Amino acid sequence: MKRIMIFDDDADILDILNYLLGEKGWDVHTRTNCTDIISIIEQCRPDVILMDNWIPDTGGIVATRTLKTHEEFKDIPVIYFSANNDIKKLAEEAGADAWLAKPFELDELEKMLSEF
Repeated sequence: MKRIMIFDDDADILDILNYLLGEKGWDVHTRTNCTDIISIIEQCRPDVILMDNWIPDTGGIVATRTLKTHEEFKDIPVIYFSANNDIKKLAEEAGADAWLAKPFELDELEKMLSEF
């Protein structure tokens, strides 16, 4: 069973993804902020991270950069997701491994997650 960590400030999105991905066999963990992201990732040890751009405190770009420069966690794939029109540019700026524009189809997310 793969473990996914989802960071998003929208509790409804987290609830929906937690339910839908859990039904598909994923071990889903969620957070509404990125405060002390290294400690969160140390505790969860996810196989893949889904990172929103607009997330309180640290923000998606800084949080992703922090992970990608951390020796132990730099190889964990980060999928950047946002409703922002510049999602591809933001994902590249953050150093994410992939990006997904909101709204998205669940099949599209599942396919992307299965690639990592």
